[in-house]
Amino acid sequence: MNILFLTVGRVNSLKDRNIYSDLMRELRRRGNNIYIASPTERRFGKPTHLIREEGAEILRVRTLNIQKTNVVEKGIGTLLLERQFMKTIRKTWPDVKFDMVIYSTPPITFNSVIRSIKLRDGAKSYLMLKDIFPQNAVDLGMMKEGSVLHRMFRRKEEEMYALSDRIGCMSEANCRYVMEHNPSVDPSIVEVCPNAVEPVERPAVTPAEREKLLKSLGIPTDRRLFIYGGNLGKPQGLDFLLEVVAENEKRDDSHIVIVGDGTEYPRMKRWFDDHAPRHATLISRLPKEDYDRLVSVSDVGLIFLDPRFTIPNFPSRLLSYLENGMPVLLATDPNTDQGRLAEREEFGLWCLNGDLPAFMANMERMTPEKIRRMGDNGKRFLMDNYTVERVADIVTRDLRKGE
Repeated sequence: MNILFLTVGRVNSLKDRNIYSDLMRELRRRGNNIYIASPTERRFGKPTHLIREEGAEILRVRTLNIQKTNVVEKGIGTLLLERQFMKTIRKTWPDVKFDMVIYSTPPITFNSVIRSIKLRDGAKSYLMLKDIFPQNAVDLGMMKEGSVLHRMFRRKEEEMYALSDRIGCMSEANCRYVMEHNPSVDPSIVEVCPNAVEPVERPAVTPAEREKLLKSLGIPTDRRLFIYGGNLGKPQGLDFLLEVVAENEKRDDSHIVIVGDGTEYPRMKRWFDDHAPRHATLISRLPKEDYDRLVSVSDVGLIFLDPRFTIPNFPSRLLSYLENGMPVLLATDPNTDQGRLAEREEFGLWCLNGDLPAFMANMERMTPEKIRRMGDNGKRFLMDNYTVERVADIVTRDLRKGE
């Protein structure tokens, strides 16, 4: 079968390791022909081009900058995506009949592409809801509720739901939110379709290799390492992370490592330059292989979300922590259910973003024995729930019914 995947994530190869490449690789393994449309933003200076792999074609569509740029260009670039993707897909694959179109949020502006393919080919449509927009922008004060812009994007969101044969949400709380705030959506098409990975077993890092890696990054080798990896942006509520870093200076047995990039990185860098914390390290970015090795030698993973969110989020960085057998400490808004899930399944501890005494108490509770036990629980939970095999079954269920 021919499956088209629309995404604003940068996909260069199905050999990459991330939630989308892993899933597409699994779908290809099942005998499907995979077609991916993904942007190449103008800041990279590359024209529209096609990448061919065995059983897959990746169309990189030149667009304006839609990530890590100012709000004006991001907004205009997002609105232009439909037209750019539609024109390029028609030109590149004029004779391909698609059996299914899969798309993820963000963005919510692929509606005309989805509608055209459904009408032309009779394709099934599956929405992987990774971001509930525009409400998340309202929560963070980036958009005024009821404004012209908000109403426009809200209409597009409702249209996207109407076009979707199934809506896959990252958690039960996500499902409840969609159904409660969108009464026109048939509850029978809403289901849990979590973030997932293809787990990889890596050779254990020896003590000597660990010491060499940490020293090369300026990280002490004799303390428990609490690592935050991923995007450094407004959704993460990073003011509280800096409060944690400052409070951790009073401890002598833990070190916080922050690895990431994003709109808030310059502010984080200025804070580190001004305060020069002794028990924390900020790293702008690392190659994926080096980052994975750093995670594998760390002890506890950190997850932060802005306390203003009214929508449930489910950060994908959880997967790399669980895959490496690490427990997690979470500081989130009250609506996100990831923290409660971690405590229920005993692979992490949770508190509200902003509750510094509770967070520091949770750090203190991370003894070597608890780290080992919770890490084992987390890896087992990932293998039972967050693998691409399971998600591929969910996404293609309607296709398989028609075989």
